[in-house]
Amino acid sequence: MQFLLAFIVVGPLVGAVAALLPAPPGLRGKNPDQAVLRHGVTVTGAILVAAIVLAVGFDHDHPSKMQATTDISWIPALDVRIHLGIDGISLPLLVLTALLTFLCALYSYFKMPDGPSPKAFVALVLVLESGTLATFAVLDLLLFFLAFEMVLIPMYFLIARWGGAQRQAAAWKFILYTLLGSVIMLLGLLLIGLKSGTFDMVALATDNGRGLTSSVQIIAVLAIGVGLAVKTPMWPLHSWLPDAHTAAPTVGSVLLAGVLLKMGTYGFVRILLPITPDGMHTFAPYLAAFAVVGIVYGSLACLALARPGSKGDLKRLIAYSSVGHMGFVLLGISTMTPTGVNGALFANIAHGLITGLLFFLVGAVKDRYGTADLDTLSGATGAALYGRAPRLGGLLAFAAVASLGLPGLAGFWGEMLTLFGAFDPARGLSRPAFLTFMSIGAFGTLLTAAYMLIVVRRVCMGEKREEPHRIADIQTYEFAAWTPLAALTVLAGLWPAVLLGLTDPAVQKLLAGGKS
Repeated sequence: MQFLLAFIVVGPLVGAVAALLPAPPGLRGKNPDQAVLRHGVTVTGAILVAAIVLAVGFDHDHPSKMQATTDISWIPALDVRIHLGIDGISLPLLVLTALLTFLCALYSYFKMPDGPSPKAFVALVLVLESGTLATFAVLDLLLFFLAFEMVLIPMYFLIARWGGAQRQAAAWKFILYTLLGSVIMLLGLLLIGLKSGTFDMVALATDNGRGLTSSVQIIAVLAIGVGLAVKTPMWPLHSWLPDAHTAAPTVGSVLLAGVLLKMGTYGFVRILLPITPDGMHTFAPYLAAFAVVGIVYGSLACLALARPGSKGDLKRLIAYSSVGHMGFVLLGISTMTPTGVNGALFANIAHGLITGLLFFLVGAVKDRYGTADLDTLSGATGAALYGRAPRLGGLLAFAAVASLGLPGLAGFWGEMLTLFGAFDPARGLSRPAFLTFMSIGAFGTLLTAAYMLIVVRRVCMGEKREEPHRIADIQTYEFAAWTPLAALTVLAGLWPAVLLGLTDPAVQKLLAGGKS
């Protein structure tokens, strides 16, 4: 188990280096570009298999216990250690990251985005995977920061070199926002480490803030929270996200929405809730207020983009929907209750599956029509995907209703549990305030349903028209890349105990100060 986790974190880095080296004679094949893309599929496939084996070998009877741990001294003077481990909170995110990266590599093998050499593309995707996996596996504050930052440069180049229109501006906006937030976050992490005498996240969580004064906790939550809120993204620190998603290639959007946004919310749960509980208690109402504003703001922005004549971009609309969905995650965290935090973690996974699928589908629609502009797609009678590409239209409608939180699909449980958590927040938090936040969040679910159904009506419905070129339905490689996400969306919706059985004991222990 130790070896497996270390391999999962380090393996993609080794694969990235190998992708840049000349291929051995027997593996070059007739097309060197396809050979390096095949290498990406192989490496990410091996990491996914290792993650599944790790999940199978995980002690499901004790999900609150840190497992597959590695603890090696790295910088003795600062007590910084190479400390790895997983529990019921991090394991689902680890598997989700491995799955989405593999599906992106598989999709890129058949549909490589326009841009420079595939060698650099594959290497960047693998470095991105390694940094994301490390973020969910490390148990040292400074290692967490290094892993957190490791993903920024690969994503910057994926947007800037393989993106669409306005990609340079979007890439710069992404890197500047996230770097500024990270600098502030580093100050907070150093404050905790220096004041407590250790950077070990397990020891700090067990101490549960007893070694830190309330003022130190408040400053740390403010500093670290800003950095995490930028990555989440929380309103009003979200403005980099729509531009980045609109300009990014399809696989870049899938990875950005599916796993990179989860790094921010994971930091709130893993670091701020257990290590600085007094500081979180102080800021929880403000976090909830920003969360519900983000829910409503994201939904209203999507409604504005979906309105006929607005020239709304479909990728931009899905990006704004992420602001709303991540608002539910932050609302659940702000309740500081097991119900709310479990809902936030469930919503995290559901958002990764559903929004990853949506970005795959929107990318496919854009490839077929040459645009993601809703007015152009709708035309006089609609893009009529139901009549012209029924499987593609049906899957797009499925992803849309999953995103709006239809009962029986994954999106429902996270939103419902976060609202339940807001109905009865942790002791000491204002219940009238959180009842107000709950009501606003519930109203946001209605707005989500409205814009998603408008999108389905405009893109999928309408009369089938004769076109100068035929619109292809779902291809075999697309079916292979998208089916796992659709299947898991249904499985998580019908059998939520699979995920909640992992997260709940770990969350209970986390909120109890390391005591099971």
